[in-house]
Amino acid sequence: MASTPPAPVAARGKVPDSEKITINLGFVDLGHIDLLVSEGFYANRTDFIRTAIRNQLTAQGDAVRQVVARKMLVLGLQRFGRAELEAVQAAGQVLEIRVLGLVSIDNDVPAPLAEATIASVTVLGAFHASTAVKAALAGRIH
Repeated sequence: MASTPPAPVAARGKVPDSEKITINLGFVDLGHIDLLVSEGFYANRTDFIRTAIRNQLTAQGDAVRQVVARKMLVLGLQRFGRAELEAVQAAGQVLEIRVLGLVSIDNDVPAPLAEATIASVTVLGAFHASTAVKAALAGRIH
């Protein structure tokens, strides 16, 4: 499964609520999906795939909750702007960011500020930041 590059996030604009991915399926699996779509079980291929993913996430829900708790992950969206990171820097602290969902660092955050205030980024999902911030944190992103 390959992930396409995320769209840029405006400094304090709307954060995208989804990420586009590309998958490769075997012809027989694709044929099964098309059959179910043509018979009206699903509106389209995307509807089938989303439903299948949701069903698997529901089936594995207990395991996910245990891992989230064990790894101390924030569930959902965690967003950082210049003011938040300047406050972290003024307090002489550094952040260890752990998220299952989306980490978003606003475009107004300069790379040196991110580098000085973020010790590590662990994200299961998507990480949106400027190219400069991603480059500054490259060795710290897991």
